[in-house]
Amino acid sequence: MRLVQLSANSVNFPRPETALLQPNGLLAVGGDLSPPRLLSAYFNGIFPWFDPGEAILWWSPDPRAVLVPAEKHLSRSLRRFMRQSDYRYTLNRAFEQVISACADARSEGTWIGPEVKQGYLQLHQQGHAHSIEVWSGNQLVGGMYGVAVGALFCGESMFSRRLNASKCAIMTFCQYFTANGGELIDCQVLNPHTASLGAKEIPRRQFLQQLSRLSQRTLPPECWLPQDLPPHDVDLPSLLKE
Repeated sequence: MRLVQLSANSVNFPRPETALLQPNGLLAVGGDLSPPRLLSAYFNGIFPWFDPGEAILWWSPDPRAVLVPAEKHLSRSLRRFMRQSDYRYTLNRAFEQVISACADARSEGTWIGPEVKQGYLQLHQQGHAHSIEVWSGNQLVGGMYGVAVGALFCGESMFSRRLNASKCAIMTFCQYFTANGGELIDCQVLNPHTASLGAKEIPRRQFLQQLSRLSQRTLPPECWLPQDLPPHDVDLPSLLKE
């Protein structure tokens, strides 16, 4: 196994199975963050992760962290919090604000530099990248963003400025995504935050098989329109039929 230097004239990637074992999943270096290359990466189970100002690194780790929305773990305390909080939730109403907030939240060692922001903003403008926002009044207090690949959503980053805001964003999105035919959320690498919500690790081979199947699925285009999202536990399927 060797690290591959990407060609400037092609958006093709090496097979994920050829990624390095150490560091786990490092597959390729170079290229750019143009929409065609980013889409090629996500449709092949690959994502960028690198320090601003340095060469772009592309990863496909084994195992892979995923969250099955229908199997999410919502603790009693979080459920109680969501019922009692004044948070409201929206989809795709403030993408640029969300990605900027994610960068600010990771100011000590963030990987979300200007190049990353521009690449994902272009993906958003083309209808591939999406944001979930959490508001308290008119103040943005939490959220997450990622890339839709058919019935799979590749989560990229999240932030919280208030208690449980990012957890509420994920739980609300899981309910909405499932109701619209979504089946899997890619969390990339497991951490305590996502594990507490039900994320788990699966072999890369299994993830790539699911990606191949789910990427062929088409969700209703209107499900990604900018809109208010119902709070968690609302009978969303009934609302969608109205």
